[in-house]
Amino acid sequence: MIIVTGAAGFIGSILIQRLNQDNFNAIIAVDRFDDPVKNLNLKGLRIQERVDLDQFMEWLDTNQELVEFIFHIGAITDTSEFDKDKLNRLNTQYTKDIWTRCIQYQIPLVYASSAATYGLGEIGYDDDESTITQLKPLNPYGQSKQDFDVWALKQKATPFFWAGLKFFNVYGPNEYHKERMASVVWHSYNQIRKTGMMKLFRSHNPEYKDGEQMRDFVYVKDVTEVCMFLMHHRKDSGIYNLGSGKARTFLSLTRAVFKAMDKPEKIEFIDTPLDIRDKYQYFTEASMDKLRSIGYSKPFHTLEEGVTDYVENYLKKLD
Repeated sequence: MIIVTGAAGFIGSILIQRLNQDNFNAIIAVDRFDDPVKNLNLKGLRIQERVDLDQFMEWLDTNQELVEFIFHIGAITDTSEFDKDKLNRLNTQYTKDIWTRCIQYQIPLVYASSAATYGLGEIGYDDDESTITQLKPLNPYGQSKQDFDVWALKQKATPFFWAGLKFFNVYGPNEYHKERMASVVWHSYNQIRKTGMMKLFRSHNPEYKDGEQMRDFVYVKDVTEVCMFLMHHRKDSGIYNLGSGKARTFLSLTRAVFKAMDKPEKIEFIDTPLDIRDKYQYFTEASMDKLRSIGYSKPFHTLEEGVTDYVENYLKKLD
């Protein structure tokens, strides 16, 4: 059995799809299955059992001998969530509980961290574990992920294999339920479809022109390929960046969406809201040398390749 938490969510459901492609069908899907829209992500997937998030620890204690691997992808991912107790309970402490059981039951673990831990990138975006305690997340969500990463690195007792993945700006199919938190690709597609244009945030940093703010956008299919690699690799435990390794501008992303939709470009700029302006990241780029150094050799989709696949093979069909 392979466990995937956050199974009905964006990355979790695409990971199950990828596992099914390699005939891993004894999948235990862990989530809260109370959202009928989100549950559509699981349609057609081969899943052995669904386990509610609140019952999972008890289920694992009972069935641990049958579990081969755990992908802990589930979390509160809303960067505007400011309930620190809730984030600690469902992000930090929940992951600690899984970690403890992975040690006890000798189960390998891959868990989702986040590039939000890097904050403004004051010391760069290098996944050097010796500098992780120096990171300064900009919001409680990022802090909840940072708190677990720091805790994990301090532990003398660990699962025999574990990896924390700092996801950068992931985009791709099955994110429609995320609404405001969905990727800029998703928002661009829907805004262009409805209005024929796209509005981007104006730059309030003199070092960047409007639309030239840069992010490391990574296609979800690349994320799942890395997860599959680690499931088979099972050595070189640690914390790893998971981005494309190449920062691109929001203008480049939006133009790729216009091209994939075969629409003329029409882009306007609006002020970045005051409540997020001082916490706005103007640049992120994952250093991917560490993952490459342990043997991961597959190429990542370029932004244009990922956007084209997403728009033509998923978003247009979703319409």
